[in-house]
Amino acid sequence: MSPSAGLLPILMPLPVLVPLLAAAGTLVFGRRPRIQRTIMLSALTGVVVICGLLLYLADRDGTTALQVGNWETPIGITLVVDRLSAAMLLVSSIVLIAVALYGSGQNIRDGDERQPTSIYRPTYLVLSGGVSAAFLAGDLFNLFVGFEILLAASFVLLTVGGTEERIRAGVSYVMVSMLASLIFLAGIGMTYAATGTLNLAQLAQRIGAVPEGTRTAIYAVLLVAFGIKAAVFPLSNWLPDSYPTAPAPVTAVFAGLLTKVGVYAIIRTHSLLFPGGEFDSILLVCGLLTMLVGILGAIAQSDIRRLLSFTLVSHIGYMIFGVGLASTAGLAGAVFYVAHHILVQTALFLVVGLIERQAGSTSLRRLGGLAATSPLLAVLFLIPALNLGGIPPFSGFIGKATLLQAGAQNGSVLAWTLVGGSVLTSLLTLYTVARVWSKAFWRPRAEAPEGHLSNAKTPSLIEDSTDVRYDERTHPGSMPLLMVGSTAALVVVGLALTVLAGPILRIADRAATDLRDPGVYVTAVLGAAPVEPGASR
Repeated sequence: MSPSAGLLPILMPLPVLVPLLAAAGTLVFGRRPRIQRTIMLSALTGVVVICGLLLYLADRDGTTALQVGNWETPIGITLVVDRLSAAMLLVSSIVLIAVALYGSGQNIRDGDERQPTSIYRPTYLVLSGGVSAAFLAGDLFNLFVGFEILLAASFVLLTVGGTEERIRAGVSYVMVSMLASLIFLAGIGMTYAATGTLNLAQLAQRIGAVPEGTRTAIYAVLLVAFGIKAAVFPLSNWLPDSYPTAPAPVTAVFAGLLTKVGVYAIIRTHSLLFPGGEFDSILLVCGLLTMLVGILGAIAQSDIRRLLSFTLVSHIGYMIFGVGLASTAGLAGAVFYVAHHILVQTALFLVVGLIERQAGSTSLRRLGGLAATSPLLAVLFLIPALNLGGIPPFSGFIGKATLLQAGAQNGSVLAWTLVGGSVLTSLLTLYTVARVWSKAFWRPRAEAPEGHLSNAKTPSLIEDSTDVRYDERTHPGSMPLLMVGSTAALVVVGLALTVLAGPILRIADRAATDLRDPGVYVTAVLGAAPVEPGASR
């Protein structure tokens, strides 16, 4: 164990336990919304601090494992913290607290008259615990459990309010998620039958001794399951129809986090269990198609929420690009880009919620003149939009440049094709967000084809009421300070990723170096690094 062994066993379970215990507390105080809110925000703030400490310790001391209940591996539950999982935990916890503040500011409204906040808060905390459980899992079964916890919570959050549109989207989302879970469960069964274990460290030792055909089949099944969850083309069609119907904070946290859990699972299994295999080329092709199909879908949209949902799919392709390169530089670029995209995409969806509140619509056919009526809103949109488009010197440019450099270093025809596709996708992303800016913010609303149907109001910032009976009908067009403040804070964190790009890239590079050496993970979990005979590395 590392020098911090005395502290880490205490900290490692807390990102899961704190939200789940807080969820139980919010259920107890279901009729006391102020207490519910205090419990939720306190718990999520504590998780941010804990995850910051975990990243510091993981970067200082390296990969560390905890055997829950002191059971020997692989009998008990194994939690593992390395630079990758700690970074994912910290970024996700920042997003979760920002979205929770945003949701508290609007009381989970968005023009809908039925918003059961007493259900929303405990469910949101359960979602937080599930995300953390997935990042910390040291075996495939508990990775599956983490997925199922966050998916069960997401089913409730997606349909909060009970409108017909949300129920319809929720049914589609449930069916796709159940299919992915069944495929994942089948992959778990195949893995255990072939190796006799589900512990990732033991699998890294044993998977090379499995016949090549069986090993390929196992990876294919797992890759399909994770590809659905990550919305990788051609398994991404479900996402644009599911996410835009939910309330703004729910859509934001889904867009920022849920697909990235799938990306994390792809990174972990590919680097630890199936490095340098024949699937690298398949991942590169899927990454290219994900980029291009996603951004072409975004160009065709006239609703900002659907447009951003397609850009979400598109930019998953950049992360798969880095994984498929299977190099230290490629993985470092993928890790950095995951952190960048979580922050920027979440911020953009929060801004869209403010646009809908301000103008009564997210359709580009009805919007216009928002830069004049709400300059602050314009700035909050412009900064993450330019970041998403990859304009220098933002973190989006830095992440893409890192991936392009890794592709150029690879030198293969397919890698250079990905480099060209990445540049084209970035230019089309910039065109897409520029179109939103020119139509929603720059042109006069009177020039919009359906501008007369919009409900734009004079902007105003008001202090957020702590009373859940706060009703936007008494403050038409207003933007509560807590909503604006949490959105602005997330935009600032995204800018901090730019300012601190050097140190963060160095952490990403160290994380990628660890990922490229399975022995680091195996040693931390099992205490012995040797790979069994027949394993391919």
